[in-house]
Amino acid sequence: MTARIGVVTFPGSLDDRDTQRAIRVAGAEPVALWHKDKDLKQVDAVVLCGGFSYGDYLRAGAIARFSPVMEPLLEQAKAGLPVLGICNGFQILTEAHLLPGTMLRNNHLHFMCRDQKLRVENAETSWTTDYTAGQEIHIPLKNNDGQYVADAYTLDRLEAEGRVAFRYLDFNPNGSQRDIAGVTNEAGNVVGLMPHPEHAVEPLIGTGRTDGLPFFTSILKKLVNA
Repeated sequence: MTARIGVVTFPGSLDDRDTQRAIRVAGAEPVALWHKDKDLKQVDAVVLCGGFSYGDYLRAGAIARFSPVMEPLLEQAKAGLPVLGICNGFQILTEAHLLPGTMLRNNHLHFMCRDQKLRVENAETSWTTDYTAGQEIHIPLKNNDGQYVADAYTLDRLEAEGRVAFRYLDFNPNGSQRDIAGVTNEAGNVVGLMPHPEHAVEPLIGTGRTDGLPFFTSILKKLVNA
């Protein structure tokens, strides 16, 4: 049976169609979820895509966190449902306290759009098993509120527990502490990152590489082998 991966669209989401395409390229079935949905349509995993949910009013991701769809997502994520938050989705996951830390305005106060070099730090999450630890990849990045921050205790704990999933290499595009580009929860089923893997799944678009495709093949293999 084909794995079904939900993609949530909020008002202001920009990358829902790109994410659905990436899921399709990987061989799974994308399922459109609307922010007012009160159930997840029995999907096997969920992606919170990039964009500017609710216009990033108040604080990026702060309003989306209270959308009706987040109630079943929170409950099921805590029970083991794989969830990936990309850019604005990462911001929503921190606002919902599914991931630690928070996202602030880029330290240079400008929107940043570039191909970004990353190092894979954790290749054991539900979304990263098709990578190898230490692998260097290139993923497009575009954000205005991408500066990852947390208190020293939280940062030290993330490092000690291997929960830094990705780290910026060569250039820190937004001032994120310890060059952190993405983190995971303790169970490894919830992952958030600022760069956009859905824009790097086909050689003719994005970086001209397919470095983002393993996100979607990783979760597909996990679901098929579960």
